[in-house]
Amino acid sequence: MNIAFYCFATLTVLSALIVLWTRQLLYSAFALLFTLLGIAGLYVLAGADYVAIVQIMIYVGGVLVLLIFGIMLTNRPGTGHAPISGRINQFTGILAAGGLLVLFFIAFLKANLSFPLPKPSPQSSVTPIGIGLMTDYLLPFEIAGILLMVALIGAAYIAGRKRS
Repeated sequence: MNIAFYCFATLTVLSALIVLWTRQLLYSAFALLFTLLGIAGLYVLAGADYVAIVQIMIYVGGVLVLLIFGIMLTNRPGTGHAPISGRINQFTGILAAGGLLVLFFIAFLKANLSFPLPKPSPQSSVTPIGIGLMTDYLLPFEIAGILLMVALIGAAYIAGRKRS
């Protein structure tokens, strides 16, 4: 179990660093794919099966594919590299990241962690959520599906419209 955790954590961190440091947008998008898959693997190890499935279906299957299509459709010849931001933006980013790191460190120190942490139950979380979605929350689930379909049709209409 520990070996799988370290493998998924290493995959996630290394591919996230590639997302940050590469200048090729398409390589960055594919590294984001491995980051999201590593996070889904960590969710499975934590016992959150449903969240892992949603992670793969929505983020990897939807958002990342949309991002890759957007990169491929808007990529102009000769502009394969992402522009480098100015020094003031880099300073602001480093300052914000350092502030967040300090806040996370303070929160970690104040947290009441008891070791060893309890092991997650081997029971799957998918079945009760699926039963709840198809019984108690069927109407909101269907309304969300209809809204997503209307948004997809609207996006296809806007993308397919001829510009004069």
